[in-house]
Amino acid sequence: MDPTFWEFLAQVALETLTLLVLLTGLAGLIIPVFPGLTVMWLATLVYAVVQGMNERMTWVDWVLFSLITLLMIAGNVIDNVIIAKHVRDKRVPWGSILFAFAAGLVISLFFTPLVGMVAAPAGLFIAEFRRLKNRQEAMNNTKAWMTGWGWAIAVRICIGLVIIMFWGAWAWL
Repeated sequence: MDPTFWEFLAQVALETLTLLVLLTGLAGLIIPVFPGLTVMWLATLVYAVVQGMNERMTWVDWVLFSLITLLMIAGNVIDNVIIAKHVRDKRVPWGSILFAFAAGLVISLFFTPLVGMVAAPAGLFIAEFRRLKNRQEAMNNTKAWMTGWGWAIAVRICIGLVIIMFWGAWAWL
């Protein structure tokens, strides 16, 4: 068989696997504790390493990979900022916010990320109910958390789509 056929087949396999991991990461962005953007970035890192080893990385490819890296970092920070801003607008103290983040993280480690998704707003409700001694105000602050969470998911999905577009331009143009 022709060696160029095998090279072509390997390139198609690499691009297919990379795209599948990118789509898995994108789907995982719906779950707040799943590091979807990081998974997507790791897929592009592996792609860059393989392409680099085969001397197929141009300066444009490196620029696109750098942009993907910056998007991943920004996306991993911005979602927490969005959630925190929504609850801070309700004058929720940082202690309650950090308690909620910690509750979600710790419960996710011992159970599943889906249980952690419930634990974070529940943790905020508990912290705010203890602080305010008012069920309705604690619930309103928890609703602000959930609204921020929804916006954070939307932003992460948009960032994930841009990452896929950048990788697509890198891989196919």
